[in-house]
Amino acid sequence: MRRLGILLSGRGSNFEAIAASIAEKRLDAEIAVVVSNRPEARGLERARELGLTAVCVPSKGVERQEYDRRVVEVLREHNVELVCLAGFMRLLSGYFIREFPMRILNIHPSLLPSFPGLDAQHQALDYGVKVSGCTVHFVDENLDSGPILIQAVAPVLDGDTADTLSARILKEEHRIYTEAIRLVLAGGWKLEGRRVTQPDLPPSRG
Repeated sequence: MRRLGILLSGRGSNFEAIAASIAEKRLDAEIAVVVSNRPEARGLERARELGLTAVCVPSKGVERQEYDRRVVEVLREHNVELVCLAGFMRLLSGYFIREFPMRILNIHPSLLPSFPGLDAQHQALDYGVKVSGCTVHFVDENLDSGPILIQAVAPVLDGDTADTLSARILKEEHRIYTEAIRLVLAGGWKLEGRRVTQPDLPPSRG
């Protein structure tokens, strides 16, 4: 399992971090295709600049399952084995999940199960937590609720805004997404209830 499909809706900074990890030989994989539901997404432009296949499948006015069928068709055409959501602002249908069972990853800017959904950083600040962070998890049919692979902690500082907290969390996102992909590609992990048990991984290079 080495061919990745990246789904994004915006700038795609996590996509760029994954691409950099591959280019620097820290991740043994290839990005087969980058797909966005928004033609103006900066991530599509960046993918093309990197010489990658980038496809827009517009979602406006398309029913969710029909849209997902179109995206799955693109992923199948490019022989994608692992799907990585990188700021893809759509909830996947049951059809999509069944087509790639336990082969869809997402990264979320909170320590799930706290603060799922949109504006997680605002939610954390409004609640008054002292630490936040990010989570890479398998995707299931519910919002930000799949089994957790890796989490990283980021402190919440006095005077933080959503922007400053987001920037601190984003640095951790870029680090752990690559580690989560390495874990899945290495195989040997097991799902026991909701717990993902991990094999011993070789050390990351770099």
